[in-house]
Amino acid sequence: MRSSLSHTSISHYRLSRAEYDRAVEAGVFEPDARLELVDGDLHAMTPEGSRHATGMDLVAECLRRVFGAGFHVRIQHPVAADDYSEPEPDLAVVTGTIREYRDAHPASAVLVVEVSNESLRYDRTVKQRLYARCRIPEYWILALPDARLEVYRDPAEDGYRSVTRHAAGDSVAPLARPDARIFVDDLLP
Repeated sequence: MRSSLSHTSISHYRLSRAEYDRAVEAGVFEPDARLELVDGDLHAMTPEGSRHATGMDLVAECLRRVFGAGFHVRIQHPVAADDYSEPEPDLAVVTGTIREYRDAHPASAVLVVEVSNESLRYDRTVKQRLYARCRIPEYWILALPDARLEVYRDPAEDGYRSVTRHAAGDSVAPLARPDARIFVDDLLP
């Protein structure tokens, strides 16, 4: 006897950002679920260890000091990157003030930062291509296993064209604040 399921194929459903936002608002996911939408797929975010948390706090402190008025540093909040992506980067520097994003997440950022440990490969590939495709001008990865800062600039459809790596003792100036210096030592936990 032949099964009627033998010719059934499994298809992939691509979730839009609008559908994802409605599901979040409707309480479809557990309140403490750590999810993000990337290219129509839901991804579980890795648990936050103490080194990761310390790195995020150190980066946030530096970015707030450097960017100041006219910018807002968001910590693990969504960016409405495109119709099928709503990533939640560890940090995003956006123009404006906190209240400007009361009714909608920002669609872009001047700088996005991921503090990476277990997610390092994912952040270097999937996230890097997403942020470049969405024309985020600058993307940083604080690579905890390597104790270095990776700086991605010059976005294109398939990724960033410029990548530099900076270790302890080095400093970096964000594109949006070229007169400022951020020391890698100040970012590392």
